[in-house]
Amino acid sequence: MSSNSENATTTLAENKVLILYILNLIDNDFKEDDLFNIISSINDINYFYFKQLLTDLIDSKLVGTYTKEEEPVIRITSEGKNAYELTKDVLPGIMKLKADNIFAREFNNIEEASSVIAEFTPKSENDYMIRCKIVENNETIFEVKTFVGSRDRAKRIVDNWNKNATNIYPKMLNMLLEDNSNTDTK
Repeated sequence: MSSNSENATTTLAENKVLILYILNLIDNDFKEDDLFNIISSINDINYFYFKQLLTDLIDSKLVGTYTKEEEPVIRITSEGKNAYELTKDVLPGIMKLKADNIFAREFNNIEEASSVIAEFTPKSENDYMIRCKIVENNETIFEVKTFVGSRDRAKRIVDNWNKNATNIYPKMLNMLLEDNSNTDTK
């Protein structure tokens, strides 16, 4: 029986070190869902187990959590980096190799996906707030917030932004730069 308990403890430790390993590679703000996608691709774990591991790491102050631009993000702390350095040998070489390969692929997908963001939030039955933005290198370079009166219109705007942001953004920027004021007051 102690063998099963020992395996569970080893797996728990490996998964925590795996999370620290990935966060150490990034060394930047990261969304929980993006981290879960990477971790679950490397080591087939479910979301609830992942959340338990992450909560343990946050409670131990090895991972920090805060809000950036109204989004919750996580980041490895200096204590987390120290703990990773002390425990990195727990991570099997084959898992580290798999992590490196999946991380490279998934991180590129996350970077591409996070560059154009659009979402809508219901404020009341017939009032939806829409937020469309473009993010480069973890910085918002353009953001528009507006309200519409139906879910259908909100969804159409979000879908249109997701498909056409690279065309819409320069047009909006040019419109903002145009001086349409009439200097002729006669």
